[in-house]
Amino acid sequence: MNDTVLTTIAVTGFGVAFFHAAIPTHWLPFVLAARAQHWNHTKTLSVTALAGTGHVLVTALLGLLIAWFGIALNDRIGAWFPRIAGGGLLLLGGFYLYRQLTGKGHAHHHLFCGHEHTHAGELEDEHHHAAPPPSARKAAPSDRVAITSLLTLLTFSPCEAFLPIYASGVRYGWAGFALLTAILSVGTVLGMVIFTWLTLAGVQRIKLGLLERYESGLIGTLLCVVGFLIILFEK
Repeated sequence: MNDTVLTTIAVTGFGVAFFHAAIPTHWLPFVLAARAQHWNHTKTLSVTALAGTGHVLVTALLGLLIAWFGIALNDRIGAWFPRIAGGGLLLLGGFYLYRQLTGKGHAHHHLFCGHEHTHAGELEDEHHHAAPPPSARKAAPSDRVAITSLLTLLTFSPCEAFLPIYASGVRYGWAGFALLTAILSVGTVLGMVIFTWLTLAGVQRIKLGLLERYESGLIGTLLCVVGFLIILFEK
């Protein structure tokens, strides 16, 4: 096994997880809910971390299926697996790059759920201008409903961009799966908590909308790089 390739896969995985968490749908809903429910920062960040954990668990479950199938396939076809896996990553990376070039740079299309996506500008506008009047606060949903809604939003929309990272680590067996799951957990939860905290703290000059706009191009480039490395160096 090539340790350089594993390190590249790990770094790429962290980058995908962390920058994916920068998408406004992963943190602004928590800020808006906190404003409506009058949560303090500690409670808001705790709910954010809990939702991020659910997001990771569902993604890891799908990654487990990929790892199980990939390890079994690797045992059968041996040296051919790196070429197949690398080629698959190149094709998927090319698809993401095509989306970027055709003006569909936002990659978080929620393959596994049906809720509509709200763009950063819409959420930010709501965050700045949609303060509920005092009379409406009494009609605000209970904390239980608000928290359940937030958990559902993230739990049933796994990070599909990370699934190819699981596929690229199949050659490293279950140890590789465990490492990538840990990286997914840290990158996702840390990213969501950081971006939520920055917004709660009033740090609003960071142009996170650019990450959303160019997410497909970024992910596509990273997948292509990993695909090339697997084909060239994995034997």
